[in-house]
Amino acid sequence: MLFARFRALVLRHQLFAAALTAGAGLRLLALLGYPGALFFAGDSYVYLGAALRLRPDQSKTTGYSLFLRMLEPFHSLTLVAAVQHLMGLGVAVMIYLLLRRAGASARWSTAATLPVLLDGFEIEDEHMVMAEALFTFLIMAAMLLIMWRARVSWPVALLAGLLAGYAVTVRSEGLPVLVLFPAASLLRGLLLRNWRGCLVAAVMAVGCAAPVLGYAAWFHVWTGSYTLSRADGFYLWGRVSSFAECSVIKPPASEVPVCPAGTPSSRTPPGDYIWHAPQVRDIPGGPVSAANDTLLRNFAVRAIEAQPLGYLHAVLRGLALAVEWPRQPYPDAGTVYYYYFHLTPQTIPANHSWIPGGTAYSDAVQYGHATPGRVVRPFAILIDGYQRIFYTYGPLFGLILFTGLGGVVRIRRRQPPGTRPGLTWSPRTGSMLPWVTAVVLLVFPIAVADFDYRYLLPVLPFACLAAGLAFAPARPVPSSDPIAPPSSSERGSSRVVRRRRLGSVLRAGRARRILTAGESAGRSRRAQAR
Repeated sequence: MLFARFRALVLRHQLFAAALTAGAGLRLLALLGYPGALFFAGDSYVYLGAALRLRPDQSKTTGYSLFLRMLEPFHSLTLVAAVQHLMGLGVAVMIYLLLRRAGASARWSTAATLPVLLDGFEIEDEHMVMAEALFTFLIMAAMLLIMWRARVSWPVALLAGLLAGYAVTVRSEGLPVLVLFPAASLLRGLLLRNWRGCLVAAVMAVGCAAPVLGYAAWFHVWTGSYTLSRADGFYLWGRVSSFAECSVIKPPASEVPVCPAGTPSSRTPPGDYIWHAPQVRDIPGGPVSAANDTLLRNFAVRAIEAQPLGYLHAVLRGLALAVEWPRQPYPDAGTVYYYYFHLTPQTIPANHSWIPGGTAYSDAVQYGHATPGRVVRPFAILIDGYQRIFYTYGPLFGLILFTGLGGVVRIRRRQPPGTRPGLTWSPRTGSMLPWVTAVVLLVFPIAVADFDYRYLLPVLPFACLAAGLAFAPARPVPSSDPIAPPSSSERGSSRVVRRRRLGSVLRAGRARRILTAGESAGRSRRAQAR
């Protein structure tokens, strides 16, 4: 019975089933070619060390380490990668569900999932000990709960808020979501004149805040500061290093020591510069101490106020990199190297500790109970070659993002008498949220740190969802379950409807025959009278 239902489900959604199978096959190649998981320099080592010895890190949020901690009893980095690959497939399923529920065709709904399912960089990132896969899955799950129905109940709103709040502790670049999701729910309630929606938005805001406040309290226990990290000033200082000129800024004496050296054109990109600049590398107490983080933040804010056009140009330059092709080795070749599968095993440092209590290598061995960095041919050859050809090229990414505007604004085709053609807001409930989320997740990291190709990966699924909504009807009538086959009651009701229609047709035909017979008899009588 279960197999029959599964077969019927696949037959009803053949296109998506084929795409999902292809995506799963590529991820299986990655698991076979690279047993265990891949590592991204210091970030992965921090996450893994914090999972084995639970503690917050001063330079980044470690909510992802809690996820690793839950899987630690299995002692398998392969399991970590497999779960993250399942999350990637789950994101594609959620996109398809939302689009089908919005009334988009199976063809367009499937097309919207292809970049997520088949992008080689998405697959490689899911295979790393990194936070993007979990972060994207949590935000998409929260969005699914928000958009599934026009009227969201408060328990669902609370759950969506908790998911979004935890996502922020996983990756702090998601901070704007804490405001965006409740604000979207509030706006929808006001537009629908549903005052209960205001209460739902408040409940969602509470849900968003709870995990973040809990993490801040945990951070306070270790550091004495109620915050998520002590690195926001450090990264923002790196952002302004791309344009800051101290002769223009004229900082106070206390901030002069952190002025970036040389001219802006002589400096490397911020994502590289902050790790090598002596102004922050050799600062007494380190750049992520409470006092120095405040010092760096104050200088960065002063630089933005003094050179707003320079700041705007830096952000726009980062956005341009997102849609350029071919890709550049940005911020440096060493960073970009980690974004590819390679046919040589990774070397993990055995003489340096990122979280006190163990080195990067000993942590990897302790967690996975296996030698890290293994490569198995020919599977590795296949997925390595695939990634270098099949991914979302910059111009295609830009096209997807632009197409998503169709889910936000729409040109009227039929104009009411006496009006002029123009743009009008789409009446599709909730359709603005995916596109705005994609834009926010794209712009925010660039604005507070720097552009990085890895930062595009969480943006892509929401951009694809928004692009798919552009091909949905303006006023869909969603089914109760867009993915499941019709229930017996639905089939029974449709049979009743067909019976009634058939009865109407038969009655109409009988009436026409009676009328025709009457007209024939009348003509005969008139002929006899003549």
